[in-house]
Amino acid sequence: MKLLTLVVVFSAALLSAPAPAAPAREVAAASAEAAPVLVPAEEWRRMADAAQRPPLFASELERTARSVRKAMQAGIHVPVPKDPGGGATHEQHKRNYLAIWGAGSLYRLTGDRAYADYVRDMLLAYARLYPTLGKHPASGTQIPGRLFWQVLNDSVWLVYAIQGYDAIRDTLSAQDRQTIDNDVFRRMAQFLSAGSPDNFELIHNHATWAVAGVGMTGYVLRDRDLVDKSLLGLHKDGKAGFLRQIDLLFSPDGYYEEGPYYQRYALQPFVIFAAAIERNDPQRKIFEYKDGVLLKAVDAVVQSSYAGLLFPINDALPDKGLDSEEIIAGIDITYARTHDAHLLSIAHEQNRVLLTPDGFEVAQAVAAGKAQPFAFRSVLLRDGPDGTRGGLAILREGGAADQSLVMKNTMQGMGHGHFDRLNWLFYDNGRNVIADYGSARFLNVEAKSGGIYLPENKSWAKQTVAHNTLVVDEKSQFGADWKKGENLAPTRLRFAQENGAQLTGATMVGAWPGVVFERTLALLDLGDGNLPVVIDLLHARSDAAARFDLPLHFNGQIITQGFTAHRYLAERPVMGTHDGYQHLWVDSASDVADEPRYLSWLLGNRFYTYRFGASVPTRAYLVESGANDPKFNLRHEPALIVRADGAHDVRFFGVLEPHGKYDGTAENVSGANSRIRAIEHLRGSDADVIVLHLARGGTVALAIADEAQATQTHRVAAGAEVYEWQGASARLERGTAASAKEPGAGQ
Repeated sequence: MKLLTLVVVFSAALLSAPAPAAPAREVAAASAEAAPVLVPAEEWRRMADAAQRPPLFASELERTARSVRKAMQAGIHVPVPKDPGGGATHEQHKRNYLAIWGAGSLYRLTGDRAYADYVRDMLLAYARLYPTLGKHPASGTQIPGRLFWQVLNDSVWLVYAIQGYDAIRDTLSAQDRQTIDNDVFRRMAQFLSAGSPDNFELIHNHATWAVAGVGMTGYVLRDRDLVDKSLLGLHKDGKAGFLRQIDLLFSPDGYYEEGPYYQRYALQPFVIFAAAIERNDPQRKIFEYKDGVLLKAVDAVVQSSYAGLLFPINDALPDKGLDSEEIIAGIDITYARTHDAHLLSIAHEQNRVLLTPDGFEVAQAVAAGKAQPFAFRSVLLRDGPDGTRGGLAILREGGAADQSLVMKNTMQGMGHGHFDRLNWLFYDNGRNVIADYGSARFLNVEAKSGGIYLPENKSWAKQTVAHNTLVVDEKSQFGADWKKGENLAPTRLRFAQENGAQLTGATMVGAWPGVVFERTLALLDLGDGNLPVVIDLLHARSDAAARFDLPLHFNGQIITQGFTAHRYLAERPVMGTHDGYQHLWVDSASDVADEPRYLSWLLGNRFYTYRFGASVPTRAYLVESGANDPKFNLRHEPALIVRADGAHDVRFFGVLEPHGKYDGTAENVSGANSRIRAIEHLRGSDADVIVLHLARGGTVALAIADEAQATQTHRVAAGAEVYEWQGASARLERGTAASAKEPGAGQ
């Protein structure tokens, strides 16, 4: 079929940057049935009449004007859909909904009727196309849309387009309004709700976009039936719909079940639809629902970031951050209701606001100098509807770009979840040191397998060995079946901040038959004024003798392989045949050994030394991802794998130490040697002690009891050394004299 194309002709004056103009008072008064309801007319007038627009708002208005004028100059192109994500028709329909959204706002804020006419003509073109469409031809295994390859994108189109339409609807003739109402928005709302019940009734971010779009359409069209179905589900019984999604997808702390990346994505429809509900159904007090969880969710997603980027948990892309469109909406809408000045520092860094009253208020507050630094802190974000299904633990030391230790003890995260219970990540010096692969995907890069998820997302990225957690018998947790994983969550054991130590821990039962494992991670101060170290203790027990692997995926250039190993130079064997092991090349392998070993590397201008050992003999492998990857879909990244064979019970322990400085410009190195001479693990009847023997003399130890009880006394003896303490954990220092701060190693 030929593309449906309509070229808009407009004056040369429209191409110049529009100066603020009077609002559209010349428009004949429309009936109450056509007046804007998502942002009422009087609020548009207040922004349009402002004597001076704050800089953030003014720059956003100009940015939007440039984008929309470019779209108007190109003409209206409403193509017959044929391409998957990243394809020409896919991208054109994306550009169209952004243009509709932006032009609607520009009409209200500038009074320029050309913007309203552009939206009208675009939507009339859609009114001719949309009734002719059936299932998208490139849908594949996804629930198909009509404009897009998956129904999710149709929902996103509706969320954006209905906002632009609401802004210009009262400028239309009765006939044009009826045509667009019925042949675009009512048809699309019907398709996305009753026409796609398998998507609309889900408890999932795809359904969030659908219910938000349909619900806002209901408000704009004055269709109470659509609104109620969006809020309560197709049967209006509360078993599905927007309110049920809030109930089940967010924990009491605002953590979203699918993880930070999808919390970012889902946040926009949640808060934008909530703002529409607040304006049109204020009696619902939607921002107070579930103890204000939608507002808490904004704080939670910002906390789930480092140096502006979100923790890449589950099917995440590593380059998504706090500057995304969705979080801009979350910050603006939340600030307008809480006036939390800490959010303004995020808005300042984003350098963007919504062209709405919420964005206007944020821009005014930033211009008035009200911003305060966001309080990044150590926090436990509980998971599950009632907060009892594990959680995401974040331990921080120093400023926003200093140390951040993340332990993922969360639920499965539905189909986007990875098989990585008790996984961890570490950030330091503005960089991701201990890494998570995220998803194997090139979003919307059509040249890369159509821009969708790659086969390696299942064969590698989701598999347990691709993460920093236990693997048993070279098999992924839950048999790599996310539906099995949905039923089982970790149990939180501890989250404590004590003098010189921060700890978190959890236990997991059922990831493999007959296997229980628990893990404690800590940030420990060595008392020398330098950087803290990470302590890791993992205890695994199995009913049957098993192979236990513990991977560590790190970023950086290896400096020293501190153990004897066979190096594979002429050949590069693959480590296994399934569950992700088929994607690992083996570069070196040690013999079985009892003693602790170490590996050091350089990342940026800082050195890292990882010392590791176990309660049973182990081998150490250096591996790299990228094997069995004929289309070069995987990144080539290093990892260390510590293996204990034939064990029933094993304790892995490790210490990660940041230290020193490399100055490439001055060709200068300081503090390249580890501050730790050796590590030792001691086990008592009910507790473990990790002892760090320091190069400067003396020891610093972390004592960890099996039971997290505050009043119990514990005792661990090793020869003449006796460690005794009260409570769940303790930092114990012996024979050390705090040295001067190591040159070049500070925070």
